[in-house]
Order: sequence, then C-alpha cells, then structure tokens
Amino acid sequence: MSSISIATLPRMTRDTLAALLTAGTNKVVVVDVRDSDHVGGHIKSSTWVPSSSLDVRLPELLRTLQDKEKVVFHCALSQQRGPSAALRYARERERTLSAEEFEKQEVYVLTGGFTEWQEKYGKDENLTEAYAEDIWQYE
Repeated sequence: MSSISIATLPRMTRDTLAALLTAGTNKVVVVDVRDSDHVGGHIKSSTWVPSSSLDVRLPELLRTLQDKEKVVFHCALSQQRGPSAALRYARERERTLSAEEFEKQEVYVLTGGFTEWQEKYGKDENLTEAYAEDIWQYE
C-alpha cells in the first residue's frame, strides 16, 4: 500500500511557481486538470489534461514528464480534482518505477489553484495565456 496521500502531497504557492516559470527552467511542468472550466485562461506552457481523461492519459504523462524535476497539478481551487490527480499520478509513479527513479521527481499541488493564480498573475502575459478577465470578476 502506498504511503502517499492527499495530506502528504506537498503544496506549492503561486509565487514559488511563478518564480520557477520566470527563471526559464524546463525542469518544472504544470498540469491543469480543469474540465470545461478551463476557459478564461491558463498558466503559460501548462499541459491541459481534463480530469475526465486523466486515467487514459496517465501512461502518456508518466512517459513525457519523466525528465521533469517538479510536476505541479492544479484545478480551479486545487481542493479536489488537482490533489486527486496529483495523488493518482504520484501513486502510479511509485507503483511502476524503482525507488531511485521515483525520488527524482517531486509532485506538487498548486495552492489555491487557478483561481488564486489569476488574482495575481492573470494579466501577466509572461505567465498566463488566453486570460479573459471578465470571467474572473466577482460582484
């Protein structure tokens, strides 16, 4: 049985992620698991894997992200879909890789998800693409 749980998955703040992305390192990748709520913008260079298709795409993700040091999952709020996807990904890595290979990558959940991200970085074209401010305005 895996020792990884949603409670033990590390969280990454929007500022830490922004700093990593701004540094231009290609050792971090963002996986956006929002479904139809993906409209209105996304973190630049993120990979969109709707939560509804995660199980089918998991082998592909394991293969294509194997050289990344950090993989950051998020959904709108990173309270359900994001942490659940990160957990499934991390557990599949643990199940299929040697301990040495498994430890070469850290899996995170973005604190506050895209909702918190867009509050600070939505208008920053270096960090966010296809941002539609009117979708995110609240009364």
